[in-house]
Amino acid sequence: MRARTRPLIDDVDLNDVARGDGYLFVRDGVGIAGRGVAARVPLADVAATLASIEHVDEVGGVHPIAIGVVPFEPGTPCELVIPSVLVGKASDGRRWVTVIDDADTDLGAASRPQPRAQEFTVRPLTPVDRYLEAVTAARNAVREGALTKAVIAREVEVASPEPIDVHAVLLRLKAMFGRSYRYSFEGFIGASPELLVAVHGNEVRSHPLAGTTPRTGDPETDRRAAEELLASEKNQIEHRVVIDMIHDTLLNWCSYLDWEPEPSIVTVANVQHLGTAMEGHLSDPRPNVMDLVTALSPTPALGGFPRAEALELIARTEGFTRGRYGGAVGWVDAAGDGTWAVAIRCAELSADRRTARLVAGGGIVAESEPLSELAETQAKLQAMLSAIVRP
Repeated sequence: MRARTRPLIDDVDLNDVARGDGYLFVRDGVGIAGRGVAARVPLADVAATLASIEHVDEVGGVHPIAIGVVPFEPGTPCELVIPSVLVGKASDGRRWVTVIDDADTDLGAASRPQPRAQEFTVRPLTPVDRYLEAVTAARNAVREGALTKAVIAREVEVASPEPIDVHAVLLRLKAMFGRSYRYSFEGFIGASPELLVAVHGNEVRSHPLAGTTPRTGDPETDRRAAEELLASEKNQIEHRVVIDMIHDTLLNWCSYLDWEPEPSIVTVANVQHLGTAMEGHLSDPRPNVMDLVTALSPTPALGGFPRAEALELIARTEGFTRGRYGGAVGWVDAAGDGTWAVAIRCAELSADRRTARLVAGGGIVAESEPLSELAETQAKLQAMLSAIVRP
């Protein structure tokens, strides 16, 4: 493959580049959007394939990029996509377009979706009783000492007689969750608040989240909820398990790794989380970001700890295969840099776009109460529900 990267003079909205059939990964207006498929590459071959592309860079510091989703279940076959045309926007104001093998670069002025009335039905795919039983089984396993934590999730389906307009959903996610990592990859769309790992040169960052409380929109009520979240022993335990695993894993590749001494509150439109930011310097020879993604995912924030025992319990009790939910979504370039978010607050659309599968879960520890965990999943599901069903 041959690639050419040139400056992009006119500003563009990456959502309008991706539209309903392209690729997107963006936060705060910084990120990438792609169209077309130059190549589908197995995960194990991505680094070598990107490195083999003959590339002319007229911008400086830009490399060919692959985008994709690493599924939740370790060992699941996975391919990333190298888009035929990719538009990028950097935090320093640079804008560019990379074209593979002289693909059509007419980005056009996409017409934006207009509000319209659409009928939807919402139903649980996971019976509530089954979910509550799975939470109880996980809690009992923790109390018996078999696990430190397990994450139990449940599925909900949104259906419509008309196709769901992905472009419109992406624009609603931008309006509601602009500071989250918003993504679209072949029918898998979402807005994740959680940074799994980012690599830029020798710098590595992660911002794991664990521990959640709903937001009401009332500042005083939300302030009290945040204080209770910070003081909650149950949520602090759940959070610490995640932090320790990510810290210990990243430290193997770092000459130093710094992190916040105490978790802070991370607020999104519908919920508040406990979060701990980490930043470090990678040792030489530095790893490809994909090495870190595969080592970290699934984190205890989505699986549990110890990992093998938690994944076995999840497979035995949840009653469905998670697929892309709970894995990692993001991009990697030919230099080994990239940004990957935890694949949460998401929807997976059917081929005809008339149904969407939503999944949400929560970390279960010894003090977990099944009905409270059910309420937490309801709060988390609101992110994608509101983006899909709102006209």
